Amino acid sequence: MVPKSECHIIERICDRGNMFIGYIRMSKADGSQTNDLQRDALIAAGVDAAHFYEDRASGKREERPGLTACLKALRPGDTLVVWKLDRLGRDLRHLINTVHDLTARGTGLKVLTGHGATIDTTTAAGKLVFGIFAALAEFERELIAERTTAGLASARARGRNGGRPYKMTPVKLRLAMASMGQSETKVSTLCQELGITRQTLYRHISPVGQLRADGIKLFNRG
Repeated sequence: MVPKSECHIIERICDRGNMFIGYIRMSKADGSQTNDLQRDALIAAGVDAAHFYEDRASGKREERPGLTACLKALRPGDTLVVWKLDRLGRDLRHLINTVHDLTARGTGLKVLTGHGATIDTTTAAGKLVFGIFAALAEFERELIAERTTAGLASARARGRNGGRPYKMTPVKLRLAMASMGQSETKVSTLCQELGITRQTLYRHISPVGQLRADGIKLFNRG
């Protein structure tokens, strides 16, 4: 029979893999009331106050010792809980990289309020929402690269919108699939935003958002 004291030790070890870890960040614009809101929200979500990590506003965005310590403390099965999405990432790219790192380590992320409140990477729905964020970040990088090509710059200098149409990519394909299934989507606006022609869009996706032959090939590649 295992001694009672050892049973408690075993229980604590088992529970350790499912711990909520809270992260709080105070910006220069925040007051004490915002700090209290973050703390109260984390506690209400089940985070023990002993497992809070906090950063105060500093002159450099990169200086976040609290976040560094928080990420080091996380173990597989743990969930990082933040009040709002903007508390975690300096920008979208930093946020995406941070969450990918959490996922690779077997830890989750839960956002309590604000625009990212639907993100909970411990659930299938939450992973899908974050996947859209990641797709948007990748799409942004592609647009920046394409818009800085010499050919496009030359065409704009001559006052033309011509030039070789942007090709469809796996990221653009996923965004188009999500948009085409919505009744309020305007195809002309969608094509303009994605940088593709209407012919390219319909070669890959049907008007109701279903993949066509070219779309299936590209989707499997992505």
